[in-house]
Amino acid sequence: MNNELPTNNKIALKTFMSTIIRENISSESYGWLQERIIAINTQSKPLQLQLCFAAISRKIEKKTVQIHPEQEKILSDLIPKFFIKGWTLHRLCRTLVLLNVNRENKEQYCSTIESLFVNAEMNERADLFAALPILAFPEHWIKICVEGIRSNMGVVQEAIMYNNPFVAKYLEEAPWNQLVLKAFFTEKNINLIIGIDQRANAPLAATLIDYAMERQAAKRSVNIQLWRLVAKFINDANFTIIKNLLNSKEETTRLAAVLACSESDYIPAKLLFNSLPEIKNKIIDNTLNWTNIGT
Repeated sequence: MNNELPTNNKIALKTFMSTIIRENISSESYGWLQERIIAINTQSKPLQLQLCFAAISRKIEKKTVQIHPEQEKILSDLIPKFFIKGWTLHRLCRTLVLLNVNRENKEQYCSTIESLFVNAEMNERADLFAALPILAFPEHWIKICVEGIRSNMGVVQEAIMYNNPFVAKYLEEAPWNQLVLKAFFTEKNINLIIGIDQRANAPLAATLIDYAMERQAAKRSVNIQLWRLVAKFINDANFTIIKNLLNSKEETTRLAAVLACSESDYIPAKLLFNSLPEIKNKIIDNTLNWTNIGT
C-alpha cells in the first residue's frame, strides 16, 4: 500500500510552508534558509542537512508562527488533520528543510533522516517527531515513533501526541494504547490527540478503568476524559463504576458519566442516560460534549 504524500501535494506543501515562513521571518533569515535548502538539494550530503538543522535555532527568529484560518484550511486539504497552529518558526523551518531532502533513494533518505534523530538535541528531536506526517516512506518511521513514545521529555511527548495524524494512522494497537496511557499519566491534553475516539478499544478501556480505580483508592483526582474512552465498552462488569460516578462531588465527573452512557450500546447505560433529561438534552444539542466539558 502506497501511503506516500502525492507529488502534487508535496510541491504545494513546500510552497505553502515557504509562504508562511516568509510572512513570519526577516528577509535576511529567509534568504539564509533558501540558500541552505538549495545546498541540501544540490549536494545531497547528510552533513549539510545536519548543520542546517542545528543552525536554525541560531539563524532564525524564535517566535510562534502566525497562521490564518484560511491557511489552516489549505493545509488540511493537503494533509488531512495536520496542524501547524502554535508551532514555533524553528519547527516550521525544519519541516520545510525535511520536505526538500531528496527522496529518490529510499536507503539513503532513511539513513540521512535517521542520523538527524540520533544527533538531535531535545527541540530538534521534537521537531522531527512533529514532522512525521510529511516524511517519505512512512512505515519506516513507525519503530522510531514507538521509541519516542517512551521519552520522558515533555516537548517530545507533545510533538508525538498533539495534532499528529501519523500516530493514529500508523501505530498498532499496543503502542497506540501506550501513547494514550502515557498522555493520562503525564496529564496531557487528551483533546489534542488525533484519532482519540476512533481508536478507542477494549484493552485500553480496561486498563484505564484499573488506573482510575487506583487513583480513586489513593484519593487522587481522575481525568474525566478517561471515561470518554470507556464509553463504548461499558458492560456488566464495569457499569457499577460508571453509576458510582454520579455520586461524585464534582459536577464534571457526573456529567462525564452521563456523556459516557450516551455513547454506549449497553441497555442499562442507555436507560440511565434517558433518565436524566436535562443533561440528555444538552448532549443532544451538543452544548455538552467531551471537548467543552468542564470549560
